[in-house]
Amino acid sequence: MAEQSKVILHGMWHSPFAKRVELALKHKGIPYEYVEEDLRNKSDLLLKYNPVHKKVPVLVHNGKAIAESMVILEYIDETWKDGPKLLPSDSYKRAQARFWSNFIQDQLMENSFLVVKTDGEAQQKAINQIYEKLSLLEDGMKSYQAEGNVGVENKFGILEIVFCVLFGPYKAQEEVLGMKFIVPEKFPVLFSWLMAIVEVEAVKKAALPHEKTVAILQHYRQSALKSSATP
Repeated sequence: MAEQSKVILHGMWHSPFAKRVELALKHKGIPYEYVEEDLRNKSDLLLKYNPVHKKVPVLVHNGKAIAESMVILEYIDETWKDGPKLLPSDSYKRAQARFWSNFIQDQLMENSFLVVKTDGEAQQKAINQIYEKLSLLEDGMKSYQAEGNVGVENKFGILEIVFCVLFGPYKAQEEVLGMKFIVPEKFPVLFSWLMAIVEVEAVKKAALPHEKTVAILQHYRQSALKSSATP
């Protein structure tokens, strides 16, 4: 790999945030080296490149480190101008893509994690909250799509990446939790959108095997429930 285009991604195989960056790199066709990090035993390089948060992902481009997945996605789009764009060229559409990406991250991600980590009344509360937020997203995407704003010129950008990483493993989520987040009858726009996104070539290439996704979700859920039950 030529030094002028050398790219290294420090990630963790089941990190949804690192997966965002992986999807962007694959979709734009950017060659990169991958470094798997163990967050229980963080490497000196990770601590050097991300001394503030000490987390993945970190993108290292020609020796310069960029942290935080959303920042990295925009950096990738601005740096590699050839090929598919991750954000629309129109400023209003670009603002809308950023708004809804932040909505998914701020309003939906934590509630999704709570559904996995809890049981009983606490879980039902989290489910109710996520359905409320998904209803807002459904209505928002109706307007967004009506204006021809789904995706960017190639129909796959930052908004699709953020949505896909959270809800793309829907089959594993249903197997582990016995429920669906994106219920077709409740959220037909979101369901159709998701079905189109999971067929994107970069998404197929980056997807974890179903069995590994089920296993990590089960492990995460069982560990959280066991921890909450410990006095």
